[in-house]
Amino acid sequence: MNKIIVGFFLISIVLISSCKTTKTILVKDMEADVAYQVKDIKPLEIQKGDRLSISISSKNPELAIPFNEGIGSYQVNNQGAIESAGTNATSTIGRGYLVSQSGRIDFPILGELQVMGMTLEDMKSYIQNQLIDKKYISDPIVKVELLNLKINVMGEVASVGTLDVPDGQMNLLEALSKAGGITRNAAADKVVVIREENGQRKMIVNNIESKEIFDSPVYHLKQNDIVYVTPKAAQLDSKQDLTFRYVSLGMGFVSVLLSVFTLIK
Repeated sequence: MNKIIVGFFLISIVLISSCKTTKTILVKDMEADVAYQVKDIKPLEIQKGDRLSISISSKNPELAIPFNEGIGSYQVNNQGAIESAGTNATSTIGRGYLVSQSGRIDFPILGELQVMGMTLEDMKSYIQNQLIDKKYISDPIVKVELLNLKINVMGEVASVGTLDVPDGQMNLLEALSKAGGITRNAAADKVVVIREENGQRKMIVNNIESKEIFDSPVYHLKQNDIVYVTPKAAQLDSKQDLTFRYVSLGMGFVSVLLSVFTLIK
């Protein structure tokens, strides 16, 4: 009888302990008041499939009109100056310039431009030089932005989905935070980033519990990165989880009854 009681007691302890969860502590090996070297952020490079917003301005606004997408048609007035003829409701200003599979965009007046591999700053300088060298505008002000910077977050996070990055920068910890954080079943030492670069696809595994995460080549995310948080184990569905809870509760109750019975006896 005593062996049966001990057996029930041990089983109940195992079941109860298995229900316990541990909290993930980010970069738990960092020390307080210790300065760590911060790496420079490598600027994003333009990739095929990117959508770019490019705007041109000048001290003489009429000179910039033909180079700006979405302002509608333009015309020459009686004084010989170029001016906008109105806004086109079906313009592509909201869509920007799509970088083709060959890495090019079709830009007004300048024609086809090879832009893949350039940083946004490189492209800005390139267009400025083109406008000056070809004597279209002597003082061009060029602004280039990436419109469709998105990060896909999957796996053991609270909210699986695609994150928009309006300011053009997001790191791995920020992406996990915006996805609602990792779940209790997440393997914090196996946070994967899948990246396409130079025609190759790479998978890099990261440990967000270690300060080494800041030195990861994928800590600063790029467009089209896929973040996948690996599960610790296969999760039970809702029915299985409910059954497990009832069994745990029943085993604990039986163990208590047997212990009281033994004490009374």
